[in-house]
Parts: sequence; structure tokens; C-alpha cells
Amino acid sequence: MQFPGLLMHLRVAFNIPINVIKLRQILKVIIFFGFSLLFLFFLNITNHIPLDDLKAEFENKNSKFVEVDGTLLHYVDEGEGIPIILLHGTGASLHTWDSWAQRLKDKYRVLRITLPGFGMSGPRSDKKYKIKDYVDLLESFIEKIGVQKFHLAGNSLGGSIAWLYTSFYNNKVKKLILINSSGYELDKVPFAIRIARNKYLNFLIKKISPKFLIKKSLNEVYYDDKLISKSIINRYYKLNLREGNRQAFIDRALTGFIDHTSRLKKITSPTLILWGKNDEWINVKFAQKFKSMIKTSRVSIMNDTGHIPMEEKPFESLKIVEAFLSN
Repeated sequence: MQFPGLLMHLRVAFNIPINVIKLRQILKVIIFFGFSLLFLFFLNITNHIPLDDLKAEFENKNSKFVEVDGTLLHYVDEGEGIPIILLHGTGASLHTWDSWAQRLKDKYRVLRITLPGFGMSGPRSDKKYKIKDYVDLLESFIEKIGVQKFHLAGNSLGGSIAWLYTSFYNNKVKKLILINSSGYELDKVPFAIRIARNKYLNFLIKKISPKFLIKKSLNEVYYDDKLISKSIINRYYKLNLREGNRQAFIDRALTGFIDHTSRLKKITSPTLILWGKNDEWINVKFAQKFKSMIKTSRVSIMNDTGHIPMEEKPFESLKIVEAFLSN
């Protein structure tokens, strides 16, 4: 006898109300899915990757590690000439600038930093992840390495740090480059950040990091998914597993939004606002908002390009940047 038929037979034999039978069926379904989710959770628990293992795979021959304000920073220092400092975005690392650095180092001193909470830099022990905290740390880093004047470029989170830094230190920044920069409150928060802000679900980020979620995020920031290679997925996946990075992602997501955009008017450094037109994370409309606030700025929009032009279309984006720097 099939299960539904058996339930009906028992209901008639023992005069059980049909709503009780339905309730029991619902409970069985809930219990089944509950155990299924638990099974998937334990199946996908992901361990941390030791820093030494990450160094063996991802360290550049020019990689350096320095302690700044009690925080470890991984950076790469290459080339000679006017310094240009490159700041990456959320979930990334200094490796997002690999293609740019390879070419820029022929003319400039290229300084790429992995921000605290990401990549091989790892978390801050004080859990200070507000944008102004990053600005203060950047200034301490700049003082430590002894750079006086420089160009400054940032993507997404790195863009927000770059423009806020410039608003305080205009005299140090020769030219500013903002690439799909954050800073304004978003209409829609990316999926990963929504999970990190949910107090009932963010424990999942600390325990499980399936590659398909990394792939999902990359699909969102690339316009052309075919450009996302296995090696790119592997890099993002493994660097995310540096001990403390997943907790740092949650800590930063929970800091909340603070609007500093009134300070954009204080920027006097020549500024390039470069934007991928098809950005799913930060809409291209924000490019004009930045332009309206920074009087010394110009805008360049790249068609068929997502959130990280310097990684998705490195040569096309760098051509625009080189023209701006040499002008």
C-alpha cells in the first residue's frame, strides 16, 4: 500500500481528523528538509588555509609584509618613477591589478595593497573596518614607506577609500582614479553582503565557502562570464579562506553605511571616474553623481563591462587611465 493510501486507511480506521493527517505530513516534510540542510551544511564545512600555504601559491617575487598600526599588510612594490597606489574592492586582493601592474611598472612605481580583511593581509585584531579606519591605515602605510606624492586609484571599496583619503590629503594625491567606486548608499546590496548582515544566516559564511558561491559573485561582477577562468575562481576562493577573513567580511558588513559624500566637494586633484556600464553591484548612474560633486573630474564609461574593468578588460581600461595620467 502506498504512503498516502496508508494514511487514508488509518484515518478511517481510527477516526483521525484529516487536518491532523495533513499536519503530520507537513511535519514530516519539515523534518526531512531540516535534516537535508544539516547534512549539506556539515558536508560543506570549509577549513581555513594556513598563510604559509597561501604564500607558496600566491606570493609575488616582490611581495612584502609590513605591520601598520598593529595590522599586517601584504603589498607589492614594483617599478620606478612617480608612485601610483592601487586599492582593490570587496572580496578581492592586490592580484586584481596583476595585468595593470605588469604594464604600469615600466613607467611608474606601482604599489598594490591587499586591504585588511582580505587576501593574505588577513583580519584586523581590533575589527575596525569603517571607511575612515581604512583611510587612517592607508595614511600610516604611506608614511611608513616614505612616499610623498603619488597617483591614487581604487575600485569599489578601494575607490571609496581613495576618494575619502584624497578629501583629507589633496596635497599628496597628484591624480585620483575612481573605478566603479562605492560611497553612495546602494539601491540593492549584493547577495553576499546581505547574508553577512543577517544575524541568523551569517554563521554560514564563517563555516562554509562552496566554490559555487564564489562563482556566483564573480558572475555578478563580470559582464562576460566566459572570461572567468578556473584559476580566477581558485584565487578568489583560496584567499577568502585565509584565517579570519570570513569573520572580517561579516564584521565589515555589520559596520553599517556612513555617508561621507559631502567631502567629495573638497577634492581638487584631477580625477578620472571610470565605470563599467553593465555593473550589477554599483549602477553606472553613480558615475554622474561623483562627477557633479568633484569639479575637477571627467567620466569615461566602458560598454559591455562589469564591476571590475581593470580585471575584466585590463588593456582597454588601462589605455584610458594611461591617457589620463599622461595628459
